[in-house]
Amino acid sequence: MTVTDVLPKDAIPSIDDPTFGAHYFGAPDDEVVVVDGDPLRAYPVRILSYHEIVNGEAGGDSVAVTWCPICWSAAVYDRTVDGRTLTFGVSGKLADDALVMYDRETDSEWRQPSGEAIAGQFEGTRLDARPAPILTVARFRAEYPDGEFLQPVRGGPDASDAQLRERHAMDGYEAYVDREAFGRYGMRGEGDPREWNRDDLDPKTLVLGVVDGDDATGYPLPRVRAAGGVVTDTVGGRDVVVFEADGSLYAYENDGYAFERTHEGETTFSADETIWNALTGESEDARSLPRLPARTLFAFAWQDDHGPDAFYER
Repeated sequence: MTVTDVLPKDAIPSIDDPTFGAHYFGAPDDEVVVVDGDPLRAYPVRILSYHEIVNGEAGGDSVAVTWCPICWSAAVYDRTVDGRTLTFGVSGKLADDALVMYDRETDSEWRQPSGEAIAGQFEGTRLDARPAPILTVARFRAEYPDGEFLQPVRGGPDASDAQLRERHAMDGYEAYVDREAFGRYGMRGEGDPREWNRDDLDPKTLVLGVVDGDDATGYPLPRVRAAGGVVTDTVGGRDVVVFEADGSLYAYENDGYAFERTHEGETTFSADETIWNALTGESEDARSLPRLPARTLFAFAWQDDHGPDAFYER
């Protein structure tokens, strides 16, 4: 692992006192990371791209909602480690092109996509991951009408929606997604271009990573889509089902159901004589699939953490 100093510590400011509300200043097709709680809360990628870490609460627990724009990695972690609540900041370092977080209590450093401490008092410890599904704003509003949005801190309280969109412009990040180069070089034009020695997956293929103990499987979006939008599998000792819907991936525990997509392009699947919503895991007869603590990220970042063989193969 190569750790590189890129920016001063906290040059990218975390949000440590988040506020929430019904209003969102962006577009309906913007994406949000959804965090369980009452109510459910949406963390817009527009905001996360400028802060990368939000230290907050969910369901009475302390959580960190984290985002690495280079890895396109959305991960939500418990902030309590060994009975101690940590507060995370942006270290200004990259570990193999991934965001390195640090905790302000011990100054330990943590690699964002894996949640593993790579230096300091907690070195070798992994943060407990939580579900981190990604929905569009429009879908979030439709599925969770009582849900709340993280409110921006850039722009000031009197800024208009247009001014807030300008302050949280995504042009540079979206250009990176479309660019062939990846990693720090692809994002910032710094350092050396990285090699990608495989032709079955692009380095920026979107992957949903599921970890159970020492076992890990990444589900590339094109492979799940090619399987009819649904894959049933086993990771460690856990039976899982992964859906593709609306261009995103969703993972749940599976109780032996055999799912089939209801119609091409739709977000619903049939199993056990009922219809299931891939975005929420809920069925028309009021059952619910438990969400898995999965994370979304680019294939190169998943391979950096888990090796070239840690991808689902049809």
